[in-house]
Order: sequence, then C-alpha cells, then structure tokens
Amino acid sequence: MNKTTAILSLSLAVVGLGGAMPTFAIDSLRGAAIEAMSTPPAKRKVDVVEGGIERTFEQQPPLIPHKIENYRLNLRQNGCMRCHSKAAAEKENTKPPSANHFVDRDGKELAKLSSRRYFCTQCHMVQIKGEPLVENSFQGLK
Repeated sequence: MNKTTAILSLSLAVVGLGGAMPTFAIDSLRGAAIEAMSTPPAKRKVDVVEGGIERTFEQQPPLIPHKIENYRLNLRQNGCMRCHSKAAAEKENTKPPSANHFVDRDGKELAKLSSRRYFCTQCHMVQIKGEPLVENSFQGLK
C-alpha cells in the first residue's frame, strides 16, 4: 500500500465515523490521565532594575533589567541592537555585546553580530516579580 492509498483509506475511515475522530485518554508520564489542556500562566510584572541585575554564578549571561515585550526579534530585525549595538551603546548608556558575540564558529572575527548570538533571548532573559514556585536555598556569588 502506497502513501496516497493509506491516506485515502484513513480519510474514508474518518468520514465513515461521521467525521468524528475517536476519543481516547492520554496518560502522562506520571501515569495519571491528562484531563484538560493546561492554562497559560498569568502575566507577571517585569522586574525593572536600574543599573542591571547582579549575576549569581560565573559565566552567567547578563539578565535583562527592563521590559522587552514589544521588541522585534526575528530574522530581519533585532530590537535589542537599537540600544545595545556597539555604535548605540555609548549614546544610550547601555552595555554592548561582548566580543565573543562577533566571532563565528570557526573563530573568525565578524563586523556584525554572529548568527549564533543573534537571538538574544536564547541566553538572556527578563526577571519577573513573583514568589518562588518551590522552596529554594540557592546562594548566588558573594
């Protein structure tokens, strides 16, 4: 049976059921049935910190100390670079990306931001005002 025949057979089977898909329970990895889709978390207020947020471990990417809700970050536009590019950082009193953001995977220095470092929110994130979800005794750098 080829792909086209298999798809046609499946389509006819579904139509034969009156167009209704069969229902069945989906079990979670914990063994309990999943009864409903989870609800998205409530929006939280972003923690805006003048002067930046201290790092809590070595090699930690800096945290974003401001809102980024309306920033465009896609293949054509990087809203972060409006203020954080090398040229704008001094004028805007912001920090430019470190030199490693301008190096390709072969170690060649680039004039523009490396494609590997282009999507800032892969490593950098905003902080929200909220209570911890679980008890945590983590102690950051002193």
